[in-house]
Parts: sequence; C-alpha cells; structure tokens
Amino acid sequence: MKILICISHVPDTNAKIPFKDGQPDLNGISFVIAPYDDFALARAVELRDETKGKLTVLNVGLADTEPTIRKALAIGADDAIRVNAHPHDAFYVASQIAAIAKQENYDLILMGRESSDFNGGQVHGMVAEMLGLPCVVPCMKLDLNGNVAVMQREIEGGKEVVEVATPFVAGCQEPIAEWKIPNMRGIMSAKTKPLKVVEPVAVENYTHITKYEMPPQRSSVKMIDKDNIGELVRLLREEAKVL
Repeated sequence: MKILICISHVPDTNAKIPFKDGQPDLNGISFVIAPYDDFALARAVELRDETKGKLTVLNVGLADTEPTIRKALAIGADDAIRVNAHPHDAFYVASQIAAIAKQENYDLILMGRESSDFNGGQVHGMVAEMLGLPCVVPCMKLDLNGNVAVMQREIEGGKEVVEVATPFVAGCQEPIAEWKIPNMRGIMSAKTKPLKVVEPVAVENYTHITKYEMPPQRSSVKMIDKDNIGELVRLLREEAKVL
C-alpha cells in the first residue's frame, strides 16, 4: 500500500512569537511538525508496517523545512518529497500536493485536520476535490480491511463511523495514534533516506496577506446585580451596542 503523509513546518506551539514592523518575527523560533500532522504520521507508520507498504512524507516548503522533514523520516517514513516553494495559502499547498499525488497514485493521503500556524483546515478538502477522491475529517480512528478503511470521525454531539474504499484523503486528529518519538536508530537512518526536491507547479495566488494585527485588549468587566435587568439592557444598548 502506498501512503502519502503531508506535513506542515510550523512554529513550536510553545513559542511566543513577537511582531516586528507589523510582521511575525520568527528569528530564534523553533519549528516542528504540526501537531495534528504528527498524529497522522504516527498512524501512517503503523499502517505502513501492517500492510508492508511504503510511506512517503511530503512538505511544501523552502530548504529551511528539511530538518522537520528529516524528523518525519526518523519517525518512520521511507522517503520524502519537498516541493521547493513557500506555502502561500491553502489552495497553493493543495495544488502542489495534488500534482504529486496524480503522478504517484497513492492509496492513502493523510494529513492533520489543520496546521497550527494558520489553522485553516482547508487543504485536505481541496486535495480531495482536485483528485476526485472522498475526504474524511476529522478522522479519529482508522483501520484497514483490505482496500476498505473503517474510520471514526467526530461530529457534533457524538461520533460517526464511515467506511471508505481506497484511495481517499483523511484529515486526522487525536486519538488516531500516539505521537512517536524518533529513536537513535531512526535519527541515524533518516540522514541517508531519500529526500527528493521538486519544483512547484504553476498556481495562481488568489490570496495575499495585507497586514497582521494583535487582538484588542479585553475591556474591564462590569458586574450587574442579577435583579437589575434594566441596567443590563441599558449597558448592552448604549455601551456594547449589541441591541
């Protein structure tokens, strides 16, 4: 079984990112595999082992993302592809993933339900649409029975179990698998695993970032006596202007 796992290269979720001249100042910030992608990667490694298949990791990013790709190889991916481009937006990234996937005919295309930098949660759906494949999001459990996958996904107020034949796209989240920490053997072997760099396909940019702004400071809280409904209504109308 051929499995493609798509990962994002994102700032460490514990990092505090300052702004400089209206832009995020990423100097000195550590980068990691996006947390939801890490869950997808962990399950992909397990499925590769179960099916004795092949697992390829894909990242759309410039050369500075290669340490993150190497970490995915250390965790268990067999080889890697880096699309040599800045990931402008979800459509651009999805277009690059779809272009690679069309060439290789993967059985499974897994990724996190969203990245932790822009939290758009759009790429999996776009990739599936571009390839004409079904998409399951957020996938919390994934088991294979031949070429049929039984998946559990979170819905409002409960869980839903779906069956999908391969190939398909899934955006994953916990508890699909436990994160895997690379061991020394994995780290050493990752240094020599194949990492192919390809140039991006031409894609028109439909979005651009105008500016960044910090969220406004929270205003002070006014406590209103529970019996003073009139004052509450006045404040909502005159100060909050929501009535």
